[in-house]
Amino acid sequence: MAEQFELPWSLEPAVLTVSQLTRHIRDLIENDEYLQDLWVQGEISNLTRPPSGHIYFTVKDAEASLKCLIWRSIAQALEYLPQDGQAVILHGHISLYEPRGDYQFYVDLVQPAGVGTLFLRFQELKERLAAEGLFALERKRPIPPFPKTIGVVTSPQAAALRDILRILGERYPLVEVILAPAQVQGASAAIDIATAIRLLNDSTDAEVMIVARGGGSLEELWAFNEEIVARAIYESRIPIITGIGHETDFTIADFVADLRAPTPTAAAALAVPDQRELREEIARAAQELAENMQTALAMDIAQVGDAQFRLLRISPQNEILRLRQRLDELAEETRHHWSQQTRLLRRELETKGLLLASLDPEATLERGYSITTDFESGGIIKKVAQVAKGQKVAVQVSDGRFVGKVEELSAGQ
Repeated sequence: MAEQFELPWSLEPAVLTVSQLTRHIRDLIENDEYLQDLWVQGEISNLTRPPSGHIYFTVKDAEASLKCLIWRSIAQALEYLPQDGQAVILHGHISLYEPRGDYQFYVDLVQPAGVGTLFLRFQELKERLAAEGLFALERKRPIPPFPKTIGVVTSPQAAALRDILRILGERYPLVEVILAPAQVQGASAAIDIATAIRLLNDSTDAEVMIVARGGGSLEELWAFNEEIVARAIYESRIPIITGIGHETDFTIADFVADLRAPTPTAAAALAVPDQRELREEIARAAQELAENMQTALAMDIAQVGDAQFRLLRISPQNEILRLRQRLDELAEETRHHWSQQTRLLRRELETKGLLLASLDPEATLERGYSITTDFESGGIIKKVAQVAKGQKVAVQVSDGRFVGKVEELSAGQ
């Protein structure tokens, strides 16, 4: 940094060293804003490029010449380099080279002379802002798909505003539009545009912003190439769509914006969805939903049927029904068995009854037989040897009993 001092101006002549005077002159030059942002046109001569990589040359016209220097780091980044005899337009700043007391033009941009000053200014600012990262794709934000509020920066009298409002009304009438009026052409237009952008950021809840104007020449669109507008767009918290000029027009604002549209009408179309497309999409979605629901319902019904079938196969209810059926069968078999057994027992009982009846003494008595017992003991007399002559016996016949006495004994053969 240069040594700072005040010249001893007084009524008496001041005595300065050469370096003091030279530094003072350099400070005067470098503090002059005009001399620090210059465009100069002329013809290249005496161009040299020593091993250091810096480029030294003179730019001249018919009446004067100016020493110029391009540092190696800048020369490496330039797309177009000067050559002897060429007519060029140069951008840079003036400073003083103290060791020789020469003032020089330090060049940072070179273009052929036919390009035009505005275009060169455009290129210089574009390259500088690009190097700072203002155009970086990774910082660009997506545009919200269904904004409720849109801010618009343009002239209230411009046809561009009418086009924007018409497109927004046709495509998405639900959206609210907030106009931040600004001049879009003229000396104060850039300040107006930047102020309007900041106002929408600070005072509204807009979710997206359109910065627009209709077509025009490079000079008429120049406000959108000013650094103050580029900075305002870069600093905006609201995503910005630019719609400036025609399809072939590009401004610095377009490069900084989150989305560039070729025209104001196209910017409005990019800011909101189309209600007709939404209705068609909703109809398609409804149809697809209905079909999916029907398919899902059919699949669910099939799955339920399959589950019911499998459940029935493994359900204890089936086993219970089978056991009940078996129980009924066993009960029937038991009834049938016991019925048969009863019939057999009954037949056996009847047979035994008949047999018993056939053995019944009374039946025998009915046929004319009798039972003789000892009158005293009651024992049945089966043989003659069991009685004696004169013994008292009782005789049982079919209709009663009588008592007798043995009169005679005779043994049978």
